[in-house]
Amino acid sequence: MVEGAPRFTVFGHPIAHTLSPQIHQAFAHQFGLTLNYDTTDAAPADFAEAVRAFFAGGGAGANVTLPHKRAAFELAAERTEAAMRVGTANVLTPLADGRVRAHNTDGAGLVRDLTERHRVDLRGHDALLLGAGGAAHGVAWSLLDAGVQTLTIVNRTPEAADALADRLGDPARAHTRYWKDLDSIGSYNLIINATSAGVAGQALDLPFAICGSRALCYDLSYGPAATGFLAWAKTAGADYAFDGLGMLVETAADAFELWHGKRPDTAPVYRELRQRYA
Repeated sequence: MVEGAPRFTVFGHPIAHTLSPQIHQAFAHQFGLTLNYDTTDAAPADFAEAVRAFFAGGGAGANVTLPHKRAAFELAAERTEAAMRVGTANVLTPLADGRVRAHNTDGAGLVRDLTERHRVDLRGHDALLLGAGGAAHGVAWSLLDAGVQTLTIVNRTPEAADALADRLGDPARAHTRYWKDLDSIGSYNLIINATSAGVAGQALDLPFAICGSRALCYDLSYGPAATGFLAWAKTAGADYAFDGLGMLVETAADAFELWHGKRPDTAPVYRELRQRYA
């Protein structure tokens, strides 16, 4: 802890796996900035109080990950347009009066990782979105904005998938199917895993038939949490299988710019982390 340096944190449960502190320190090094960035493991029942205590103690900004993104949105006194659109937040910043503003960078980070780092043209893809929780809400609008032809949402709780599709408000392109129908819904050339199964150490029982020709499969998680889905994708014959490390770096860059007014170079940070944690 550097005395007098601004303090930032990332809230999650669990949170020990996160690379956010390393990423933000690497960004700060690019500009010669000194900051403190730690982790805060808060159970859902304790999250709101932990956020209040952090900012009351002078916290300068916070990232938010599973399972708190919806709760972060709800506790905020102000919300950016991006947060309002998706109904979740992964960035919190303090206001002058002690209240908190919520923002969401998930969708922008995913699209930049796919289109700029991996050189994927998302236009015309038939996309399958697995999950309908906070992570799925964070990216669904951006996938439509990026030009996917259709977005099929599948969730173990059908009502959650229906609610997300209704909120998207584009019935010609966004619709839902039942999880039990995965064996018979056809194939997709873009499959996004937005479930928390990998983080929870659970296996996803997915049929190979959903993986279309030249498919790209992407897990919003990274590291060990994404291993199972990526292994399935490769076995299913996907041409490309990516984890969410690049998305994490891109979303962190958006938060860093919001807090410091400086845009970091994400490429060297991504390369270093990819080599270190390959």
